[in-house]
Amino acid sequence: MEQRQTLAPSNAFIAASWLALFIGVIAYNIGLWNATMQLNEKGYYFTVLILGLFSAISVQKAVRDQLEGVPVTNLYYGIAWFTTVLSIVLLTVGLWNAEMAKSEKGFYAMSFVLSLFAAIAVQKNTRDLKASKPEGLF
Repeated sequence: MEQRQTLAPSNAFIAASWLALFIGVIAYNIGLWNATMQLNEKGYYFTVLILGLFSAISVQKAVRDQLEGVPVTNLYYGIAWFTTVLSIVLLTVGLWNAEMAKSEKGFYAMSFVLSLFAAIAVQKNTRDLKASKPEGLF
């Protein structure tokens, strides 16, 4: 197996990734808190966000593991992709059928996508930082 040298991400990229994650998740949740929808609807949208975040991180980890030669079962890989796509579909269907302004729907969609992207970037940064350190420092 070939050893690749992994460069540590810059502090600016790490900070931007964490900031994007916090902005996306906090904005999404502030939107839910202030929304006039029923509590069960708020729970639905919150659960879709959590499912999406966990699934996106799982996809990033599985893809990275495969690239590095770490065994990943096809079942896990498939479930990670399925739940990521499912979270996006569930959000899309929920927003499509929601009785809210188009601008509010767009707000939820954009903060959801920002959160997913940022979660993947944070996971990548965490892994790159660990891989860039010599053995024994972590």
